[in-house]
Amino acid sequence: MSDPNGLIQPGHAAPGFTLPATPAGDPMGPEQFRGRPVVLAFYPADWSPVCGDQMSLYQSAAPVFAQYQAVVLGISVDSIWSHRAFAESRGIEFPLLADFEPKGEVARAYGAYQPRGEAARALVVLDPTGTVAWSHLSPPDVNPGADGIFDALDQLAADRKVTTG
Repeated sequence: MSDPNGLIQPGHAAPGFTLPATPAGDPMGPEQFRGRPVVLAFYPADWSPVCGDQMSLYQSAAPVFAQYQAVVLGISVDSIWSHRAFAESRGIEFPLLADFEPKGEVARAYGAYQPRGEAARALVVLDPTGTVAWSHLSPPDVNPGADGIFDALDQLAADRKVTTG
């Protein structure tokens, strides 16, 4: 299921979950987006500079994600209240999910939880069936950007064309 670092690896079924999501705290999870690629962006904390830059980058790339019909879900162990304030301050419109209680349960299921009590900086791309297509673990102080995500989405689009046409 995971590599020596613990992060879930491609080819495995993604663990199902629902978590409170911005803006209203309604439960949300990847299952409700079956038929579309889903990007799970685990990150350590709402208010850290690297996390803010990373989530803002994904917001600015929203038109590109839309071209792939991909959904981006940001996930950290912060509360829904922290997520809401953070999203408002940074202009983030995609959902931020609160893996708050039990703390880090979803991050643990994906192998993206750090012993210091926060999510790792990890990216997981799910294909439209809910299978892990790509995953990447970054050092906590490094913004992984979006290139790897877009490469994975390109591959999913190419695979879809081969199977459908």
